[in-house]
Amino acid sequence: MKKRIDLLQGGILKTLTALAIPIMLTSLVQMAYNMIDMIWIGRISSDAVAAVGAAGMFMWLSNGFVTFARAGGQVLVAQSLGADNKEKARDYANHTIQIAIITGIVFGLVSILFADQLIGFFNLTSVEVINDAKMYLVVTCGLVVFSFINIVYTGILTSMGNSHTSFIATSIGLVVNIVMDPLLIFGLGPIPHMGVLGAAIATVIAQMVVCALLYYSTKDDLVIFSRIKLFEKMSKQTSSEISKIGMPIALRGILFTSISMIIARLISGFGDSAIAVQKVGSQIESISWMTAEGFAAAANSFIGQNFGANNMHRAKKGFTYSIILVVFWGIFSSILLIFFPDFIFRIFINDPKILPMGVDYLRILGYSQVFMCVEIVTCGAFAGFGKTFLPSTISIVLTAARIPLAMLLAASVLELNGIWWAITITSILKGGSLFVLFIVFIRKMSKEQKKSL
Repeated sequence: MKKRIDLLQGGILKTLTALAIPIMLTSLVQMAYNMIDMIWIGRISSDAVAAVGAAGMFMWLSNGFVTFARAGGQVLVAQSLGADNKEKARDYANHTIQIAIITGIVFGLVSILFADQLIGFFNLTSVEVINDAKMYLVVTCGLVVFSFINIVYTGILTSMGNSHTSFIATSIGLVVNIVMDPLLIFGLGPIPHMGVLGAAIATVIAQMVVCALLYYSTKDDLVIFSRIKLFEKMSKQTSSEISKIGMPIALRGILFTSISMIIARLISGFGDSAIAVQKVGSQIESISWMTAEGFAAAANSFIGQNFGANNMHRAKKGFTYSIILVVFWGIFSSILLIFFPDFIFRIFINDPKILPMGVDYLRILGYSQVFMCVEIVTCGAFAGFGKTFLPSTISIVLTAARIPLAMLLAASVLELNGIWWAITITSILKGGSLFVLFIVFIRKMSKEQKKSL
């Protein structure tokens, strides 16, 4: 806990970057978890990738549920610390962790009890793919509570100005995953060959390690964590305040994933290989969106603390610097995906029958990377001000538009590529409209602030 950054003092760019870089690195490490799984699983077969791709949709869906706690808790802890109300910050953090644990246990039980129905949604054709997908789902989502705890701990630490601790813990978890993946997937000595099941077990073990590290590194913190009481009775008012901010973001995440699952079902109509392409392609594409989410988390906490301290000028500057940096990153990601798709996709799957589909996916999605990055950071900035309903609504509506647009374009000569274009077009619309909306919002707040003086 010695790596806390004062978000209320010092140069804005330096402060924001110091907070954002470990978050970005943490996001890249988390991306590496999935990529390493894909690299090893891709060595088994494209069917194995398809199985993990289908089951992984529910792991992605779980992130929407934990966002309910993390988003609301992170904003309110940051605003309370900015207002120098440490007792209130502890209360929000305590409720956030309690909500995450309860939600994680419930999600895990549902995943185990309804594994057949959940995987059946995708209409997969291969019995082997279906069985592997169910195994992966039961293990990773059944024990998702550890991932939930890690996510909310990271959010609270970030709101305190500490992004270093999460980065170190997540990096150690990555090393564990790197070691465990090949051992459990392919077996060695007394360790049997477990295939997709081995990848799932390796992922969960890594998450458990990260969870333990985060607990032991924060248990002596005098501001918040040493005062956490997990069995303390929850307050309806505090839970309601967290819900008010976190629920729109959670619904956005849940509906986004649900819509993506419907899109995945459309994709499955082009064969199990198309599902494998979407899974690998989305992991590659995460080089931009996970980095943007890191900056969004930094902007969220930076704006939250400064807004809580009634320093609007500094809060607005934080957004300006964040958006400039992610635009440059988005441009880099676009160049990478548009001009080098063949080289990148071959790292994961080298099947000549699947490679052309993968190249098309990366090249088409490459055109939307800048807009996607802008959307993510802008939503994070809105949340820092405690405003989540309107941006979440716009994001949900435009994401939902992907379904009819994908159906329309997929029925044209574009076929599978029509689905990729539907995703790209809606990403461009979301990023552009949310950025304009935020500029209008900031100007309105500035006018109201001047009137009150």
